[in-house]
Parts: sequence; C-alpha cells; structure tokens
Amino acid sequence: MKPLRDYQSAMIAGARASLAAGSKRIVVQAPTGSGKTRVIAELCRMATSKRKRVLVMAPRRELIYQIRDALAEHGVFAGVIMAGEAPAKLLDVQVASFDTLHARAIRSQRMAMPEADMVICDEAHLTISQTRKDIVDHYAGKTVIGFTATPARGDGRGLCELYEDLVIGPSVRLLTEQGHLVPLRYFAPSKPDLAGIKLNKDRDYNEKELGKRMDNAKLIGDIVDNWLRIAPLRRTVVFCVNVSHSKSVCAAFERIGVVAEHLDGETPADERADILERVKNGSTQVLCNVFVASYGLDIPSLDCCVLARPTKNITLYLQTVGRVLRTFPGKIDAILIDHSGAIEENGFADDDVPWSLDGEESVKDRKKKAAEEARMPKEIECGKCHTVFKGRRDCPSCGNQVIGIGKPIPTHEATLVEISKAAKSSNRVDTWEAKVSFIGQVKTYARNHNKSDGWVAHTYRDVYGVWPNDKRVKNAPAIPVDQATADWIKHRLIRFAKERAA
Repeated sequence: MKPLRDYQSAMIAGARASLAAGSKRIVVQAPTGSGKTRVIAELCRMATSKRKRVLVMAPRRELIYQIRDALAEHGVFAGVIMAGEAPAKLLDVQVASFDTLHARAIRSQRMAMPEADMVICDEAHLTISQTRKDIVDHYAGKTVIGFTATPARGDGRGLCELYEDLVIGPSVRLLTEQGHLVPLRYFAPSKPDLAGIKLNKDRDYNEKELGKRMDNAKLIGDIVDNWLRIAPLRRTVVFCVNVSHSKSVCAAFERIGVVAEHLDGETPADERADILERVKNGSTQVLCNVFVASYGLDIPSLDCCVLARPTKNITLYLQTVGRVLRTFPGKIDAILIDHSGAIEENGFADDDVPWSLDGEESVKDRKKKAAEEARMPKEIECGKCHTVFKGRRDCPSCGNQVIGIGKPIPTHEATLVEISKAAKSSNRVDTWEAKVSFIGQVKTYARNHNKSDGWVAHTYRDVYGVWPNDKRVKNAPAIPVDQATADWIKHRLIRFAKERAA
C-alpha cells in the first residue's frame, strides 16, 4: 500500500477542517489523475476504523470497480450495489451505482437504503440531478463528501444546490511540475464552421445539429490526416459527437490500417470491458467514443487526445483532456489535437480556474475576467505546424517566428495580433529520443522487408521534413519494431500504393 502524497494528505486535512467548522456537505476538487480514488479509499479506512458505515456512489461501472479495488488494497472490503453484482449487505462499506440504487431503493422500493454515517459521491458535478439529490437527501444530517475534478455544470446551475463548502486541491500546473502528470502539447490544425448551430438547455451545441455538421467525409479525413502527421505512433482516444460520427471516424482509421474500435453508452458491459482491455494492452491503438471515456477511463498509457466534438462546456473539456495526462513508464508528454475549437473556447488544461459552488456566473466567465485582470497571455496558433502556445514569440515546436520583433505578445486584455499565414507544413515535431527510436525501428523494418537505405531516408524525411543527416539519427542502431510503428508503416505503404494507382 503506497503512502499518501503530500497534496492528498492536504486534501483530507482540508475536508476534515471544513467538517470541523460545521459544514455537513462539502466538495473536494482535484484534477483528473491526482488520485481521488486513493483519497476516497483512505477516508473509508479511517471511517471503518471507528466503526462507521460508509456509502460510496459513482456514475459508471468502471469507476465502481476502481473504487472497490482501491478499497481492497487498503484492507477495506466493500459490497457492490450494481446490476449484475451479488449483494454483500453486512459489509460496512457499500459502493453503489447511482442509477441502480435509485431504481431499487427509491423508485421500486425493492430494497432499503443502505445505512451510512458518511456518504461519498464521486464525480460530484453530476449529483445535482433530481434523482441523485433524492438519494443524498435521504441522508439528511450525515456527512456528505463529493469529489470531482470540475465542480461546475454547463447549464449554469451551481453545486451550492447540494453542497455547502468547497475544498480546492492541487492545480494541474503543480501536479505537472511535481511529475505526477505529464505536460500537454496542443495542436489546432482545423476548426469547424459552427455558424447557425443552436444551443441546448445545457448551453452547449445541439447534438443532433452538431452531428450532422461534423459527420462528413472531409472533416473526418482531416482528423485522420492530421493524426498521421502529428501523432501516428501514439495511443489515442478520440471524442466524437454521436454514435454515427464515432463509427465513421473509427472506420476511417481502420481504412488506413490502424487498429481502432468504437465505444458508446449502449455498448454491452462485457464487450466494453474487452474493448478497454485491448486499448490498455496496446492491441487497439485508437479508441473512438461518444464521451463514454470522458470520466472513469483510467488507461495511463494513452498519450494523445483528439477532440472532434465541439463543446462550450469547460467541465466536459477538462474531463476529456485529463484522460491523457496520467504518467506511464516511458511517457514524457501527451498531445491534444483539437478539431473542435475547444482550445480557443476553453483555454489550456493547466490554466488556473476560479472554481466556485456559485452558479450565477459561469466558470468560463470568471476565468476570462481573472485572465483579463491579470493580463494573462492569450493562446496563439502557429500557422506553420498548428501548435497552440502562449507567452512567447516563437513556436516551441518548429521555431517559427509567429509574433514579430517589436510587436506585443497578446494577452487576454489586448486584441490578438494577426498571425502571419505561413505555409502549412506536414513535418512532425518530436524529441531527439523519439526520432532516434523511430529511425531505429524503420531500419529494422527495412532489413526484414528488403527495403533499401534510401527507403529508410525517404521515410524519415516524409515524417520530419529533413534528411537523416544529424549524427544522432544517422548512427542510430536498429531496434525491434513495435506494433504502433509497424502499423504506421503498413498504412503509409497502402496510402502510397493507392496514390500511385490513382
């Protein structure tokens, strides 16, 4: 059992201080990847050591299993209240599906509500729907602790409807600096035309209209082409608008030889588990989904997120981006490829966010106001490689001078200066370690498939835009070819053959 990190201990101390001050219902905010499940397990261990009963609730099957397993690692055994699971009513801790508990104990009254001295709600931003409020209200006078990375809702309703106090955890920036999360690189190669699409009651784009706009061959082809240019070797999760859109994107990846799978809310539980296991073990490289993976997905090896679903909801944006920020052996960073305008709409994942339980003013409005008051740097897109960055004149990926000498670096208070429309580049930007690894694998592939040294050089040049003359890559040793590289070479050869035939 690993000891708590300092900030995790601070989260527990903050929660206890709030309760000691008289609050009965509190929310603890901490970013995706900070280890909220570990903190929940410790709270349950502390409670059961004092003979207290605990009810933990979560909205997804995967989250429920994660919590149950984390509790078991701490020597705390829990019953599970969820469809398909045998009950264990005598255990002091119960981990329940919100929907199953409401259906059985409130709607049909087929079971009694579990006894609990403390109630813990995971993904607390989802708990102020009426059915979930009914569950929490049953435990009037008991301690209720909600956990979420994003204590806000897109429809403007505040969590103050259910909770009394907010405990703020560590920031994404701090966790990245301490090595608990990986840095995120941003690319915005295209932005869809969203003119005329109505907003729904949640103040986000109407899904039906958005699906029609996004699910077309040109936009889907753009997603695949830019992924090939920017992140062809990375394990990727793609967020789509609806089932039809996700299946279309998945099919586009499959056509170029990439192993991709589709997942949505109607995917049967056993099939969903099998798909996620294949993503986890690397046999599936690209997971296309309809926001099933926006929370509850814990696959640290994922290092690329493709946003193909425009959203005005900063909560949804941060939840999706957080899926690729977890650390993993050999993982040095993650990439966000934005085809939705979400970076422009919501900013960077490590921006400071002024969270509040108050729903009168949106989080995005508070964030914008704070950025203007502090004259924070504004996001800038490189016209050459489409990297998005801020606070400097030159692109950190390709070195392109985006803001001319003598011109001010734009801030949220200032008007963004016009960025020169440099010629589009198909060259990929990567670390030297990645370049050495790539050409080493290409050399091995060439040797095993009777390809010439010239083919190796051309393959490298097609990816990086220069010949492999640098000593670091020129003298790179041949190394075993991993599956991702083999798949990329395969679909490159297929594409070349099709172009030659055409």
